[in-house]
Amino acid sequence: MNMSLLFLIPLLPLVGFAINGLAYPKLPKQIAGIIGTIPPLVAFALSLQLFLNFDGQAQILPIADWIKVGSLEIPFAFQIDQLSILMLLVITGVGTLIHVYSIGYMSHDAGFGKFFAFLNLFVFFMLILVLGANFTVLFIGWEGVGLCSYLLIGFWNQKNSYGDAARKAFIMNRIGDLGFLVGIFLLIQDFGTTDYQTIFTAIQSGDYTTDLSIIAFCLFIGAMGKSAQIPLFTWLPDAMAGPTPVSALIHAATMVTAGIYMVIRANALFELSPEVLHFVGWIGLATALLGAAIGLFQNDIKKVLAYSTVSQLGYMFMGLGASAYTASFFHVMTHAFFKALLFLGAGSVIHAMSDEQDIRRMGGLKSKMPITFITFMLGTIAIAGIPPFAGFFSKDEILASLYHHDPIMWGLAILGSALTSFYMFRVFILTFYGEFRGTEKQAHHLHESPITMTLPLIILAVFSVGGGLINLPHFAGGNEFLAHWLAPLLPEAGEAGEVNFLSLEGGAPLLAAFLPAFLAIYVFGMQKSVPSEDAEISGIQKVIYHKFYIDELYDMLFVKPIAFLSNFFFQVIDFLVIDLFVEGLGRFVKYASSEFRRAQTGNVGIYLFCMVAAIVVILFVSLKSTILQ
Repeated sequence: MNMSLLFLIPLLPLVGFAINGLAYPKLPKQIAGIIGTIPPLVAFALSLQLFLNFDGQAQILPIADWIKVGSLEIPFAFQIDQLSILMLLVITGVGTLIHVYSIGYMSHDAGFGKFFAFLNLFVFFMLILVLGANFTVLFIGWEGVGLCSYLLIGFWNQKNSYGDAARKAFIMNRIGDLGFLVGIFLLIQDFGTTDYQTIFTAIQSGDYTTDLSIIAFCLFIGAMGKSAQIPLFTWLPDAMAGPTPVSALIHAATMVTAGIYMVIRANALFELSPEVLHFVGWIGLATALLGAAIGLFQNDIKKVLAYSTVSQLGYMFMGLGASAYTASFFHVMTHAFFKALLFLGAGSVIHAMSDEQDIRRMGGLKSKMPITFITFMLGTIAIAGIPPFAGFFSKDEILASLYHHDPIMWGLAILGSALTSFYMFRVFILTFYGEFRGTEKQAHHLHESPITMTLPLIILAVFSVGGGLINLPHFAGGNEFLAHWLAPLLPEAGEAGEVNFLSLEGGAPLLAAFLPAFLAIYVFGMQKSVPSEDAEISGIQKVIYHKFYIDELYDMLFVKPIAFLSNFFFQVIDFLVIDLFVEGLGRFVKYASSEFRRAQTGNVGIYLFCMVAAIVVILFVSLKSTILQ
């Protein structure tokens, strides 16, 4: 591939955004859907060609001179290497399938063209993020995906709650982004640039003076916000307010993977900050367990998948904390496949159920939606870590790394894996098996989704089943392609060790995948148990159902005090001080002007008298000054 054509990969979605954005709402929906889908599809074809023709040498493509302040020069440039190429394939590939799916899912929405414009803009900024040759260009994409998440989460802005969810996502990400921005400033202060190659070369040669741990920690704060880690994770479940394709795009191919990508990209920096890596791992573990625990009792099908994403992101950060960069990125890729599949499958169910999202109102959809049923089942098996599906190989690579890195962390990660298997099979069985628990109107409306929605499900299901081949280990007959592909960029060995499935290391993950699945099948399938209604939930289940009241805690600690201060400044400072002073000054000027206006009588005799009086005063003052001298 001609490197000069590289700029077309992000440019194409930007063109799609411009056309649909400017022509909306005049374009017919069919045309808007085609215009919105072709750019990521062509970008995927170009990315695939780039992957097939890549010679293994990283290349920088300067686009334009950008920031020049004294000795600081930051060009707008793209970098192509092993990591960015794989991210291009994931973003454009999964993104294209989500665009195709959206044609059917959003077909009756009045904002169809605007929706596709926002999707294209989202893909554009994510491509900028992964293509940037320095942290500053990355930061443009970083902020851009935050903007697009705000636009898409609040897309159905007729409801105030959707707007609240969009603002929550935007504000919480700004908190993380402040830390990220401080990290970039520290890089400029110490290295005089934000260029990847320059910084990482200097780090490897020891040519730096700043404590790298501070920089790494600041950068990770940004990752905590963008990739929804404790304590900045509560925005991601609320992001379900947007249309389901948005959820799939955010959770699978774009925004939440940005933090993982950034840490992998800056691995040279984090490797020399072992305390920060340790912190990364434990934050990932805490997030994984919290997300999995909350997912146990959620009844909104999209909320379950949202907390599942929170949990799976925690596993990726656990891998990063153990310096298992390949394993974490492997899980990024497989997670993109099965999480996109699960969200789009959930969207297919919601579409058939007339926008119903409560799994307590579903059941018996197996015969009505066979394609959705089969593909959702494959996605469930994949995320549960059951062999030989994709999730088994990627998650178990992380667990194997943790086993040698920190046995306690490994044991707790196994617990999280068991919880994942249970709540995913719970959702699957309650949705597709048993008797239908919805209304007669919903039962009459049940049908399989159109081909534009089922085709992406089938393709993603294939990758959810066979995605493990990307980094299939030697003991399974593979050649660990991904490990060898990324080896030039990462500090770890290119091969994973042999795993004995009869040992604790190999057997525990299998038990954690199978036993909870069987338990869920027994409880919700054979026993036909149905979750209680909200009013009947009590005890620890109620605490977990209400997400450990973390949102309420944040509301009490941050939102209410800020609202109180805001009201205080409005009522006291703004109203009683500023307004009183400004309005008082205005009233004084108005009064003074009205009094002075009385002198303007229009009587010439009075004007002459005033002139004579003024002359007398002037003469008197002048004469007095002369006498005194």
